[in-house]
Amino acid sequence: MSEPTKTHFGFQEVAWDKKQNLVNEVFDSVASRYDLMNDLMSGGLHRLWKKFVIDLASVKTGDYVLDLAGGTGDLTRAFIPHVGKDGFVLLADINFHMLSEGQKRLDSKGYFQSVDLCQLNAESLPFPDHTFDLVTIGFGLRNVRDKDQALREIYRILKPKGRCFVLEFSKPTHPGFSKIYDFYSFKILPKIGKFIAKDEESYQYLAESIRKHPDQITLQTMMCQAGFPKVTFHNLTGGIVAVHIGEK
Repeated sequence: MSEPTKTHFGFQEVAWDKKQNLVNEVFDSVASRYDLMNDLMSGGLHRLWKKFVIDLASVKTGDYVLDLAGGTGDLTRAFIPHVGKDGFVLLADINFHMLSEGQKRLDSKGYFQSVDLCQLNAESLPFPDHTFDLVTIGFGLRNVRDKDQALREIYRILKPKGRCFVLEFSKPTHPGFSKIYDFYSFKILPKIGKFIAKDEESYQYLAESIRKHPDQITLQTMMCQAGFPKVTFHNLTGGIVAVHIGEK
């Protein structure tokens, strides 16, 4: 199958081979203030969304866990105490600066000896088939250039009965709420980015990338097409965020 020539970067159409560099530039810029901006943008709700995933995942002693596009490592830090000495947690991201921030936060919690870090592309995961019991990708799939390929790779590296949790912004379920959400995303969010992170354009992109991401049913279908025989999802905060769960 030939590689596409065009894709989207937010609302822009860009050359296929240029998108990853553009996304990297965004996260190079926002990495140092990423956690602060998450708290400000979501009013702290992102912590509850991640806790929902953590609770639902029920990681146990001996599990092998991949926190893909894990950035500053919120999910990684939550999983480490549960896997024990026989388990394994890997924090992975394509962006070096985000991984560096993750390392700092792991160090500050005394967890750095308990986790490995890996810079990689979700479209080509350097692991054998059937390696992990759990793969999570939190607020990262929408930035992946080839989402279908990434989902196939996740399916490949999961053990039989392994699960994938995709936590991502999605489509609000109430039309009236959508209008308020759009106003906030395009009028308020970039201004917060301008004054706090000193980067309005990156947060404009993040708002646009949410709108270009597949809705709940479309993503469910994509995960099934990637190989998952069973995919369910939970809407959180009126569908602003959804958690998709695929079981191998």
